Amino acid sequence: MTDPTNRHFLFLQGPHGPFFHRLGVMLRAAGVQVSRVGFNAGDRAFWFGKPGYIPFRGKPDDWAATLTGIIDDRQITDIVLYGDTRPIHAEAVALAQAQNITVHVFEEGYMRPYWVTYERGGTNGHSRLMTMAVPEMQQALALSDLEVPTPPAHWGDMRQHVFYGALYHWFVMFRNRDYRNFTRHRELPVATEAYLYTKRLFLMPFIALDRRIASMRIRHGGFPYHLVLMQLEHDASFQKHSPFTRMSEFIDVVMDGFANGAPRHHHLVFKAHPLENDRSPIRKLIRAAAKKHGVQTRVHYVRGGKLARLLDQARTAVTVNSTAGQQVLWRGIPIKVFGQAVYSKPQFVSEQPLPEFFSSPTRPDSKAYKDYRRFLLETSQIPGGFYAARGRRQLMRQVVDMMLAAEDPYDALKAGKNPPRQPLRIVT
Repeated sequence: MTDPTNRHFLFLQGPHGPFFHRLGVMLRAAGVQVSRVGFNAGDRAFWFGKPGYIPFRGKPDDWAATLTGIIDDRQITDIVLYGDTRPIHAEAVALAQAQNITVHVFEEGYMRPYWVTYERGGTNGHSRLMTMAVPEMQQALALSDLEVPTPPAHWGDMRQHVFYGALYHWFVMFRNRDYRNFTRHRELPVATEAYLYTKRLFLMPFIALDRRIASMRIRHGGFPYHLVLMQLEHDASFQKHSPFTRMSEFIDVVMDGFANGAPRHHHLVFKAHPLENDRSPIRKLIRAAAKKHGVQTRVHYVRGGKLARLLDQARTAVTVNSTAGQQVLWRGIPIKVFGQAVYSKPQFVSEQPLPEFFSSPTRPDSKAYKDYRRFLLETSQIPGGFYAARGRRQLMRQVVDMMLAAEDPYDALKAGKNPPRQPLRIVT
């Protein structure tokens, strides 16, 4: 582990809520200098008045020069961010790489919901996993003696996620006077975003009831079905690492493949992302596409919820590049992927045309996938969560040591070193 007293970590935007604040406190306790750039009132509020806060009030064109000045003035050695595709983060990553500054990227877990992702340099389509072959991973695993961690018996932070999202956007909407030049990386106005988060928070009981009814009809319908794993249209993985720009495009492609390939007694189930807030009229788009392709009596829509029960009886799964594809592969279910995904390896995902996939899908290599899964769990996947207090506590016990380590988790394992993390012991 390198000497932390010689390092200065600069935080940019993080997940909604107090995770970055808690991480900064822990890094300071380790002897590291910590600063934080805030781009709006939500960023400022969730830093909780801690030292090192730097408000950015300039225009987007001013960001690169401002960041360069901060790096030089404060002798920044590390940059910490959540997601690497929003414009301010993409510029920061490019500047950091040019100056040999370490970039620590957090993202929702590739094995969610029980883990988060920690990588250096980039995640998702920019992850080092994209260029790693399965045999390379198997070779690294031969040098490791760690046991594969098992997920917690239970912890969920969906309510906290929605709550912190609503609170963050309310700060931006009503307390943002000092950040008049703030430009969002999403296309919706902040007032609309805040309204949608708040609406979902209050409608959660009714959404849950609608979901149960739809799920029961599918589970008790007695028909074979194929599962479509939906994503958020504005999500970076969908926008930056897929061939689609609108969810309607993906829906139409899937519906066409189903209509031309699946047996006539098979059904198609669209399962919405758990955080879907109807910013895009998904249900209407599905109905219109089903009618267009003449399969409206065989198409179903489920609003979010847990995936496991629907997967247990699914014939296949289709997605753009959802991390939920990992659950599909864990069960040995055939999967078709359209975008860039860290698990899109030739051993796992089908390369068949969609009609052929629905008709006679090829199955994944389950043994190879188990090795791949173990590789992730011993490297970039950390047990815990950003939003619920219990998940944050679990995460904080390991992540700081991993950030301070000289090598990133992948290089550490390849060198025959166990990453600086403790075996996961579950207390229920």
